[in-house]
Amino acid sequence: MSQPTSHADIQPATEGKGQHHPIRLYLVVWAWLFILSTCSYLVDYFQLAGYLRWSLILSFMALKAGLIVAVFMHMAWERLAFVYAILLPPTLLLVFVGIMIFESDYTLLSRVTFFSAGS
Repeated sequence: MSQPTSHADIQPATEGKGQHHPIRLYLVVWAWLFILSTCSYLVDYFQLAGYLRWSLILSFMALKAGLIVAVFMHMAWERLAFVYAILLPPTLLLVFVGIMIFESDYTLLSRVTFFSAGS
């Protein structure tokens, strides 16, 4: 059997100590956010249009959001279950939106084919 532990053997909980990250990490992330924002503004400055414009703007937006969530919301240091609880629902929502986009194209094509055949 194990021997009972006395109160002297128990280590006191460290109070007031949390995760402290170096200031360099925050400065690097801030610099990357500044660079990505500059690139996003340059898309408008160079007057890019069409799918190229929107894909660049959305990719810069997603990169900035990922940096903010990972570092400033401390998701990079959280448990994996918590990360899944936060990031999995929006990811599934985007997947379902993509499925609906493909379904709407099929529905439009079938309606155009059906209704134009009767004319």
